[in-house]
Parts: sequence; structure tokens; C-alpha cells
Amino acid sequence: MNFLAKLFYKYKKFLKVARLYLLIAGPGIIVMMADNDAGGITTYTVTGAQYKFYLIWFLILLGPVAYFVQEMTVRLGSVTKRGHAEAIFHSFGAFWGWLSLLDLVLVDWLTMITEFVGMTAALSIFGVPRLVTVILSWIVMGAMVIQGRYWTWEKIALVFCALNLIYIPAAFMINPPVHEVLRGSFIPQLPPGGFTNALFFLLMANIGTTIAPWMVFFQQSAVVDKGMQEKDMLWGQIDTAVGSFLTVVVAAGCVILTGTLIPGQNITDAATAAIRFMGINKYVGAFLAIGLFDAGFLGAICISLASSWAFGEVFGWAHSLNKKVKEAPWFYAYYFFDLMLAGTVVLIPRAPLVLITLFVQVVAVTLLPAALVFLILLLNDSETMGEYKNTRFQNFANISIVVMIIVVSTVYSISALFPNILGG
Repeated sequence: MNFLAKLFYKYKKFLKVARLYLLIAGPGIIVMMADNDAGGITTYTVTGAQYKFYLIWFLILLGPVAYFVQEMTVRLGSVTKRGHAEAIFHSFGAFWGWLSLLDLVLVDWLTMITEFVGMTAALSIFGVPRLVTVILSWIVMGAMVIQGRYWTWEKIALVFCALNLIYIPAAFMINPPVHEVLRGSFIPQLPPGGFTNALFFLLMANIGTTIAPWMVFFQQSAVVDKGMQEKDMLWGQIDTAVGSFLTVVVAAGCVILTGTLIPGQNITDAATAAIRFMGINKYVGAFLAIGLFDAGFLGAICISLASSWAFGEVFGWAHSLNKKVKEAPWFYAYYFFDLMLAGTVVLIPRAPLVLITLFVQVVAVTLLPAALVFLILLLNDSETMGEYKNTRFQNFANISIVVMIIVVSTVYSISALFPNILGG
């Protein structure tokens, strides 16, 4: 009887902890799952098709990298109650604030185009015209924000996050070679052919889709809009860690799918992979197409909000999903403008959409160091952060990430100018 009482007590305690986590959970999981956006899914599927399972270990290493970066936004947002754009303006002045904002707007706009590319390409597999996909997406995305509650938007977004996990059962359905997958996951190795420009481009694209400037701005603003306090920080960190784990699992699932079903095939986008899957296993093909649409949709709703929050913070507009349209007109106006501009580009005939999809990942990683430097400096401000400032270990980890990104960006720039350096 005493044993049953203890078991019941532990069960009640677990339920209490689980409910508390579910109450706080949201920004971390959403930003990490939106990280697996349309451009990300394309990057992962191309990686698997070209190099099978050889680079899964690289994706696993990027999980902790994403966590260390995004965890800083949880602490900064909870302590300062400011979004990232506002924090930069407040601490570093107008020049650096405007530079960061323009950087964000450029990358976000390019990335938004890739989300609509993914959504239209995915539904075209089922015969849905591009125009219909774009208009329906606009309507749903608009309906999610105009209801005037951050919590409602977050819960709907979490549903789309759950759908992003569709690649996991799809990977189990095809019976992949487990030994090869485990070898590619835990033994660092280069694919046959060695280190070439093509491989380096894909490595850069994978980094760019795992950590991007918009993610820093989005999560910090989401933490503020949700109203998280210092006491919620631990749960926000757990939320981010769970999201980091899931984003790696989904990325690996995509690589396993193409590495198993279409290894060595020259594909340039996830939609092409889904079409080829249809001829092998129509259910897996449908899963990939549905997941691609969901990835683009999830990315679009988060990236557009990252820009809208940033603009609201910089211009002093009301900028919260907890306000109605009439209370924050410019915040919502920019949100819809961003969506409509990106969606319209996709409808332009013969626009180089596939090239934009891969190129934007590389652009993101080359512009990322500036955002990370500001983030690290803010987290080391004792007056602002107090007891929550970066520890020595956190500084070591985050500075190492910045240095690594600067090095690979520089090497990539050199390889683009002198392609024979890395074997052409």
C-alpha cells in the first residue's frame, strides 16, 4: 500500500511538471521546427540523394549548435522584456540597429520566397495550381494572427510542428539499411570524392538552414510576447533543447529517405524527390509532399512574424499578437505585406526559384555572424543580464560557433572565386 501511495505521488508530480512544461512550451519548439522549413527540407533531401548517409553526423553536430545560439534568446528576452531588434537599438545605437534590421529584412524576404516555393511545389504534385496554393496560404496565415491572442496562434503553430514530424514514420516505412545509417550518424567521414565545391556548398546550406538570423529575432520576440519571466527560464531552455533534438531527427529522416530510395540521383529540390518517391512508394511520396507544404507554411508564419516584430520594436509601433488589428495596424500591415510580396514572386513565370531556395541558405550563414556577435555581447552585459549573463563555458561555446561560421563563410567565398582550390 505504501508502494502504491509513493507511485501515485510520483505520478501526480509528473503530471504537474508536464502541465507546467506544456504551459511554457512553445517558442523553442516552434522556432526549431520552423527551422526545418521548405529550404531546409530541400537541402536535406538533396544532401541524402547526393551523399547518402555520409553527412548525418554533421547534422547531429548542428543540433547542439542551434541550441546554444537559441538558448541565449530565452535568457535575453526573459530578462530584458525586449525583442532582439529593440535590444540592439537600446545597447548599440541607431546605426547598428538599422544595419541589423536591414540585414534581417533582406534574408527574411529571400527566405519567405523559398517557403512559398516549397508550398506551391508540394501541392502541385496533387494538382493544385500555384495561384490557389498562394491565396489559400495567405487566408490561413491571416486568420491565425488577426484573432488577437498570442496563445491561440502558438497552439495552432504547434499543430503544424507536429505535422513536421511526418518524415519520421516515412523513414521507417522504407526499411533503410540500419547499419549504414548508424555508421553515417556516429562516424565522421567524407563521401567518396572527398572535399569538393559541391560538398562544401551543401555543408554551408545545412549550416544556414540550421541556424539563421530570423531564428534569433523570432524566438526572443516570441518569449517577450508570450510574457515569459525569469522564473520560466529553465522551462524555456528545456523547450529549446527538445526543439533542437526534434529538428535533427527530422533532418536525418529526410536524408534517410532520399539516401535509401534515390541514392546518387541528381535532384535539385524536395518536390522532385517526392515525385520520384511516388513511383516507388506512393504513400512515402505523399508524406514527403505533405511535409514539404507544412515546412513551408510553418517557416512562412514564423519568418514573417520575426520581421513584423522587429519593425514594430524599431519604429515604436504596437507589436504584439495579443493586440487586435485596430490596436496594432502597422504591425499587421507589414506582416501581410511581407506575405503577399513573397507569394507574388513565386507566381512570376520562369523565376529562378530552385536556385533561390538553395542560395538563400548560404546567404543566411554568411550574414549570421553579425547577429550572433550582438547576441553574445548583450549576454555578457552584467548591468543588463545580472546573474543570467553568459558563463565562461557558454561564451566559449558561442564564440567558437561564431568563429567557425566566419571561417567557413570565408573559405566558401574564396572557393567561389577560385573553384579549382577544392577540386572544381
